[in-house]
Amino acid sequence: MEDLSVAGVTEVVIGRGMPTPLLPTRPDRRRVAILTQPAVTPKALEIAASLRSEDLLAKVIGLPDREDAKTLSVAESVYEAFAKFGLSRGDTVIGVGGGTVTDLAGFVAGTWMRGVEVVHIPTTLLGAVDASIGGKSGVNLGGKNLVGVIWHPRLVVVDTDVMEALPAALLREGFAEAFKTGLVGDSELCSLLVSQGVSAPLDDVVRRAIRVKAGIVTRDEREDGERAYLNYGHTIGHAIEYASTLSHGESVGLGMIAASYISEKNHGFDGLEMVVSTIERLGLPTSVDGLDPARVLDLIGHDKKRDGEGLRMVLLREVEDPVLSHVEQSDVELGMATVGL
Repeated sequence: MEDLSVAGVTEVVIGRGMPTPLLPTRPDRRRVAILTQPAVTPKALEIAASLRSEDLLAKVIGLPDREDAKTLSVAESVYEAFAKFGLSRGDTVIGVGGGTVTDLAGFVAGTWMRGVEVVHIPTTLLGAVDASIGGKSGVNLGGKNLVGVIWHPRLVVVDTDVMEALPAALLREGFAEAFKTGLVGDSELCSLLVSQGVSAPLDDVVRRAIRVKAGIVTRDEREDGERAYLNYGHTIGHAIEYASTLSHGESVGLGMIAASYISEKNHGFDGLEMVVSTIERLGLPTSVDGLDPARVLDLIGHDKKRDGEGLRMVLLREVEDPVLSHVEQSDVELGMATVGL
């Protein structure tokens, strides 16, 4: 197993299988609340049984599927379950599942009793390489992740055996985020995905992507500078995701194509064709039909990176050379047009 540290507060364990014991020692821990979704409930129940064998009280709390879990009403129901369970400041919340689970788990853990320990066990590649690491958590409210906190997990356990058993659609989602990480911070990871697509060695992809994110978050925990680079493709991608039935990975792939076009126009980036061909090779869409461009533009207008001077987007001058810069609405519209909007 490989251990990485994030911002001096999170231990990331990458390997095959689960560490024993699972949780770091904490003498005042009595109860563990495990949040999960239907597809991975068996895994959550297995973890609960293991914790009970260590004389801990463990409760599994089910969440709705996918983005339906990321609402204030679901958060409220989880708080009520915590109260009935008696979850206290010394106890632990575990998120077992994909990015929506870890987002919601981090949010409720960070706001319950002003913050309790949270541990993430991602069961998707997207969750492993991105959502579970860095402490960003939140729910949707009229836009993607508009209500949230930064609350770092104490531990993230990435079991690559679980990643290898994923359905192809979930692997593609995770590869989209890994490709984004390569574009902004690891040219070798980028080249690996350009040349091999979803056939790239999963262990290498997971480790390289996590190392990049761990390093960036450690240097810029609160997103005052370079951490924003990890949002490449997300400004337009999040709006597409919120306005459609596309998955996060599919939407971010489209967002990266749009951002690459704007990067070419504004900063001379010469990798647009490479980005489009790699997104296609990963089995992700390169265009979208049936969406109202005005609706997508309106959602982009609520993006968290907007400031008094307008919308800021992460763009590329070249691979591993991102820049955060203001863009005109006309540029956004041209970028959207490259993916059929």
